[in-house]
Amino acid sequence: MIVIAFIVAFFFAMNMGASGAAASMGVSYGSGAINRKIIALAICGTGVFLGAVIGGGEVVKTIGSGIVPSELITIQTAVIILGAATISLAIANLIGIPLSTSEVTVGSVVGVGLAYQSLYVESLMTVVMFWILIPIIAFLFALVMGKLIQIIQERYGAFLEGRWKKCLTVLLIIMGFLEAFSAGMNNVANAIGPLVGAGLLSISHGTLLGGAFIALGAIFFGGKVLETNGKRITKFSLLEGSAISGTGAGLVIIASIFGIPVPLTQITTSAIIGIGTGQNGFSFLQKNIILQMVKVWVVSPVFSLVIAYGMVKVLLDSDFYTISVIGSVFIATVGSLSLIKTIKAEKRTIHEQGGGI
Repeated sequence: MIVIAFIVAFFFAMNMGASGAAASMGVSYGSGAINRKIIALAICGTGVFLGAVIGGGEVVKTIGSGIVPSELITIQTAVIILGAATISLAIANLIGIPLSTSEVTVGSVVGVGLAYQSLYVESLMTVVMFWILIPIIAFLFALVMGKLIQIIQERYGAFLEGRWKKCLTVLLIIMGFLEAFSAGMNNVANAIGPLVGAGLLSISHGTLLGGAFIALGAIFFGGKVLETNGKRITKFSLLEGSAISGTGAGLVIIASIFGIPVPLTQITTSAIIGIGTGQNGFSFLQKNIILQMVKVWVVSPVFSLVIAYGMVKVLLDSDFYTISVIGSVFIATVGSLSLIKTIKAEKRTIHEQGGGI
């Protein structure tokens, strides 16, 4: 069980590095501030590792003992938490629903707590409050920045493309590094927190190992994500990209200092929406993005909570009646989400072909 716990944790860490952490350098790479992919990934890996080692400890404490009593986090429940989070992400990938690793991990911990009817509700509510407030703050701050940047670019656009371009390029790279740093601070707990809670690792050793595996995942497997994100964000200027990365990095670092696991992707997306809204106003595309974020926020913890709760009931309590009921509801929910996604895709295809329903 100990070997399985470490394998799952490190596998989870590498996947976080490949998917989430690597995206932190997308703005720098896509805007041309960094031309070589390997350099962008190396900067990302360095930032993630340093963030985990220097500032990841507080979030590790929250995941390991801040949501449920530490005595509930045994080797068996640690494997269940990590397994539930991994399975949730795998199922979500199959049906095309993006999930937040931080929210999935918290949901898994809560699932274990509910199974044993022992949960720190006040701490959990604090975490949920941050999930709601931080994306809103990111949007409002970026909205103001977007309006200021628009004014600056209209008045001094030619000047910014001249002698100050190199300075803005360096600023964007620094902001990307800080975003990777913040990802390391916040995300290392998702993989290592249960192991620390179970007493298998100290916080210092956990953040060191966890940070190393997240960095390895970003460097060796993050190229595709970096390429995809880079192509999507080339429409942002150097100044806009610095504002987006800086907003996400600053808020996530603050949350990490207080030990709050937060969804970096949703915060960055909120900042992007804020920049766009400040310059162009709301659009239907942005409204769709907001709806998608709300869906991810709701579905992420529920997915992993149900799986973790069910695994405890079956594997540790042998309560097959309860799990049969929960399993039926869960399968029906997943099926419904998949069906809705299919119907929307069919409607979109018919619309593009000029047909009607």
